[in-house]
Amino acid sequence: MATEPSWAPQSGPQTAFVESGVFEVVYGGARGGGKTDAALGDFAFHASAFKAAARGLLVRRTRVALEPTITRAMQIYRPYGARWEEAKSRFTWPNGAVLYFRYLDRDADAELYQGHDYTRVYVEELTQFGNPGVVDKLKATLRSAAGVNCGFRATCNPGGPGHNWVKARYIDPGPWTQVEEDGLKRLFIPARLADNPKLAKNDPMYVSRLKQSGSEQLVRAWLDGDWNVIEGAFFDKWSARNIVRPFPIPALWTRMRSFDWGYAAPFSVGWWAVASDPYDAGGEAPIPRGAMVRYREWYGSNGRRNEGLRLDAEAVAAGILERERGEIIRMAVADPSIFRQDGGPSIGERMRRARVNFRPADNTRVGNAGALSGWDQLRARIGGGQTAAGNAGDAAPMLYVFDTCRDFIRTVPVLQHDPMRPEDLDTGAEDHIADEARYACLSRPLTARRQAMPTRAPDRWEQEWGRGTSWKTMESWKTL
Repeated sequence: MATEPSWAPQSGPQTAFVESGVFEVVYGGARGGGKTDAALGDFAFHASAFKAAARGLLVRRTRVALEPTITRAMQIYRPYGARWEEAKSRFTWPNGAVLYFRYLDRDADAELYQGHDYTRVYVEELTQFGNPGVVDKLKATLRSAAGVNCGFRATCNPGGPGHNWVKARYIDPGPWTQVEEDGLKRLFIPARLADNPKLAKNDPMYVSRLKQSGSEQLVRAWLDGDWNVIEGAFFDKWSARNIVRPFPIPALWTRMRSFDWGYAAPFSVGWWAVASDPYDAGGEAPIPRGAMVRYREWYGSNGRRNEGLRLDAEAVAAGILERERGEIIRMAVADPSIFRQDGGPSIGERMRRARVNFRPADNTRVGNAGALSGWDQLRARIGGGQTAAGNAGDAAPMLYVFDTCRDFIRTVPVLQHDPMRPEDLDTGAEDHIADEARYACLSRPLTARRQAMPTRAPDRWEQEWGRGTSWKTMESWKTL
């Protein structure tokens, strides 16, 4: 049987992937770029070089997704004399090398690998893992008593619940750019369909079929590896027209604030202005009357994914006052949970004492039997369409974001559907800003004619909370 490599990488990214000596290499982008072959071929080379000391682990999110990878592995590995052992879900080589195939259906499954030793770990479709902690735990298994050069390898496409953290960690630093952290280097190698000429030769209709499988934007992501186009995005109407350059907010526009509390997780504060008249912000079309413009934000993150600043309520209130100094905020809404009392003053009450008032927001995520839905309102505003009450064509958006609101732009467009409840958002992702924006939209709901609630003079509620009156007292007035 063959002992020398019988599989050869195609020139370009595939060759760079299998020859790289960098500890962490991610190969990603377009579909059909030869990523799976690169991962499987890399271990074939590794097994030939290190023999019985070569121990590999290849994981995917589900068993179903793993099956075609196993089928392809059989085609590549059998010429080496490798044998598939179904009961143990692994390939074994005559020289003693072993490659295990596993799936991680739950994030907690990564804990099962504590204490294991591998010289290569491969993660297929890295963006299907919403939490980078799962992947990092697998990297902790990379060690070798025989002195083998261990390495982490992954493949991925744009989209999926992990799109955001994968893009930030690997793609944003730039392709072919080595980044060093804690003495270990990582590298992103971009994949393009053109890098896999064997596919084009063996399956000339592949691109034609791909073009019929999704929207124009999604096909662009698949073909070009465009990480700015999100596969399966919950807010699928989001586009560049929702982003505007900062401009002076007209004095007559109503200003409001929305808030989602967080301590260990990030909090989010958004400042919004409601257009009282159409406004030319230099885009393709004027901002319509009634549109909401996010002109400022404060995201309470320490810079690590989904980790908060751990500020207390008083410190957050002080930060809010500092940022909106000199402004008149007509309305402020927050997650009703901050008004819960648990043996002492609630977070909302503590912030009120620090001169920052909120009223409880409508926390409806998904409406029942025609009830007003927070996600429906946010999506309708982003897309420029209507809620279930009516339809609109290619109208201008009713929600805009200053390009300085980077955390909104970073987190909201990439959020995914909940796999168990598609009409809701996947709460395992970084959804704090989306929640806060939902509160804002439900406080200014679109009507059937796609117009926002009209600009009006502040009512008694708005006047009184500005003076520091308790929200519980105001609630008794029934002015909501």
